[in-house]
Amino acid sequence: MNDLFSVKGKVILLTGGSGILGSCMAKHLAKEGAKTVILDRNQEAGNQLVAEIESDKGEALFLATDVLNKDMLEQNKQDILHACKRIDVLVNLAGGNQAGATIPPDKTIFDLDVDAFRNVVNLNLFGTVLPTIVFAEVMVKQKKGSVINISSESALRPLTRVVGYGCAKAAVSNFTQYMAGELAVKFGEGLRVNAMAPGFFLTEQNRALMTNPDGSPSGRCKTVMAHTPFGRLGKPEELLGTLQWLASDASAFVTGTVIPVDGGFDAFSI
Repeated sequence: MNDLFSVKGKVILLTGGSGILGSCMAKHLAKEGAKTVILDRNQEAGNQLVAEIESDKGEALFLATDVLNKDMLEQNKQDILHACKRIDVLVNLAGGNQAGATIPPDKTIFDLDVDAFRNVVNLNLFGTVLPTIVFAEVMVKQKKGSVINISSESALRPLTRVVGYGCAKAAVSNFTQYMAGELAVKFGEGLRVNAMAPGFFLTEQNRALMTNPDGSPSGRCKTVMAHTPFGRLGKPEELLGTLQWLASDASAFVTGTVIPVDGGFDAFSI
């Protein structure tokens, strides 16, 4: 059996791991034999996810965290090392948006809520930077590890409305490339940092933008699909192949990349 793409036995951390995308990833990785560690603020959802994974004979651990609290992350690190002995992969999923950091059609940039903008940047950028600093330190000592950040289509090109989120995710992409060089040059080729840039997937963070109150596609959703060659939104499981590739040794010579998973959205124009 070819184990090039295997993640069996790897300890894989997922911040924001109890959300729609994180839950799908955690369940998949556990089925593939990884030891999944879900780090999230939502203890009820996290414990439920662990129970689901364990009922399917997978291995999982939930730890409550705040990705903006370095002391809490440091404690998480100690708890993970006590339980799992090592950290092989970090998936930085924690993020989100706020209404005040968007510009709706009836507003302009001059109506921007600067505090909301700052909160969105803090959550998405510093919520990636701090876990990376804390957990990559373990990888450096091991001389091997993979960090997988979650960027966004809005980081690749400016999209209407989501100004705060787009700016924050663009910074995540830049940080990804910076850290790829920083870790490899100073600590060795076993350390890799990449990012996935999902296209449009329906999540709790964008549901109000992408659907009407009755659940039907909003005007924005229809516009997105019209500009996506595949003509639809993505399904969470369609992120799993790229995730597993980046988590496994199959991508051993890949670092500093930002990989769109978007049904062709970024490549399409008229």
